[in-house]
Amino acid sequence: MTKTASPREWWRDAVIYQIYPRSFQDSTGNGVGDLNGITERLPYVASLGVDCIWLSPIFTSPMDDMGYDVSNYTDIDPLFGTLADFDRMLETAHDMGLKVIVDQVLSHTSDHHPWFIESRKDRTNPKADWYVWADPAEDGTPPTNWHSHFGGPAWEYDPARGQYYQHNFLASQPDLNFHNPDVQDAILETAKFWLDRGLDGFRLDTVNYYVHDAKLRSNPPAPRAAGTVVMAHDLFSMQDNIYNKNRPENLAFLERLRSLTDQYDDIMMVGEVGDHGQRSIDLMAEYTAGTDRLHMAYSFAMLGDAFTPDHFRSCIESFRQGAPDGQPEWSFSNHDVVRHVSRWEEHGVDRERLAKLTAAMLFSFEGTIGIYQGEELGQTETRMEYHELTDAQAIRYWPGIKGRDGCRTPMVWEAQAPDAGFTRGDKAPWLPIKEPQKEQAVDLMEARADSVLHFYRAVMAFRKEHPCMTRGRTAFLELPDPVLGFRRTLDDRALLCLFNMGTEPVSLTLTGKATTVGPCSATRDGDKLTLPANGFAWLDQDGEVTVA
Repeated sequence: MTKTASPREWWRDAVIYQIYPRSFQDSTGNGVGDLNGITERLPYVASLGVDCIWLSPIFTSPMDDMGYDVSNYTDIDPLFGTLADFDRMLETAHDMGLKVIVDQVLSHTSDHHPWFIESRKDRTNPKADWYVWADPAEDGTPPTNWHSHFGGPAWEYDPARGQYYQHNFLASQPDLNFHNPDVQDAILETAKFWLDRGLDGFRLDTVNYYVHDAKLRSNPPAPRAAGTVVMAHDLFSMQDNIYNKNRPENLAFLERLRSLTDQYDDIMMVGEVGDHGQRSIDLMAEYTAGTDRLHMAYSFAMLGDAFTPDHFRSCIESFRQGAPDGQPEWSFSNHDVVRHVSRWEEHGVDRERLAKLTAAMLFSFEGTIGIYQGEELGQTETRMEYHELTDAQAIRYWPGIKGRDGCRTPMVWEAQAPDAGFTRGDKAPWLPIKEPQKEQAVDLMEARADSVLHFYRAVMAFRKEHPCMTRGRTAFLELPDPVLGFRRTLDDRALLCLFNMGTEPVSLTLTGKATTVGPCSATRDGDKLTLPANGFAWLDQDGEVTVA
């Protein structure tokens, strides 16, 4: 396949819809979603107006971490179907105008992967150096102080080799050694397998974790205010993780990966930057700067608890300053965090108004937009009991950590159908479907003209129709809390975007000519614009307009 010139890449204006395959649609009756179920529901996805779907991992795996522990990079896990099922899903999506990207978990494999099985046999086999192995310290303790995200040291002792191997996550997820060029070559071959099959790109899991410090230096403690209490389960954040991730050598491998994708037409890579705060924004900028790294990146900057105008402004401005030519992807929810309608509940008058406000904000941001299945329904976090958990981190640390199962429960298609239409067999869904979630079922949302679902469709259509929403540059307005305001400008057109992030009405004064457009909730009386609680407005600006 030869790369051809394109006036503007599709992904720059795209809305990406994340599908968690286990929880989208079960076609076999075993209680777990699968590829044929996704194919069945693609007409619904296309009806939303999104441009691309992202599938969480579907590759062969023992499922210790729900597919993020891959044992074969070039085959489909039987739980989800076959390669033929994948090809059929891909062809159907393409026929509907949808691009498809799939999670690539490259920083680590499963301990069931043949590469690791061979590597751990001894210190002299052909793959002995394919993973991060190190001798114990003199007292037998791990070679560094690095922590695992899932608790305990990031090192597991293997008596067959008399060495430790590194794992940033579960002990059954050993980290690959990207200092070894053979590892890089093998990973690139797996990526080529899917590109040759017609895939439109990759979502790269933990993209800043690929390379470790070759000198195996221990991390310094994280700077924090005196007296700060750190939860016992959050040992990872007690260190300034400068040696176990974010290494400069990451960029060289990303350039190799980009060189591969550039041999194909219209391919996109979006990387997950696993970090927090300003560093995450800086890494997003660094990893997307220029034209030889990632096409775009996202972080957890907007996936946390912060919900203030200053926070969102800082994220967007910091990225643009760090990578003027880079492309961000912004999301409020995904499979790793509490659903945002629940996470930010205290800032909403009610669930639906908060869902509409946050959608209006998100689709107005400069960059590519990502949404997570069920978000378009205003779906909330499922409250889990201990006996219902599958997430290894939650099982280990309950109740200190509630885990990720609450955002991963199955889609609710029909409120009154058994198991909400997710599965049609006798076996219960792999995670429970509870009454609060059934209240947001697709059929109920379709029946209501004022539902969150119809609003998502309307605001996505507005975003596509208005060039300033996709291509306009952003300039923020100086407005009092809790109002977030900015102007998106493209050539001689400008669009004012105003959002009341509070629970009381706010009145603003407009000076100049501006006309409300799109599905806004504000009211206008002369120069006075009133944003209701959790209200929003878009205004086409004609000439000079000030807002106060």
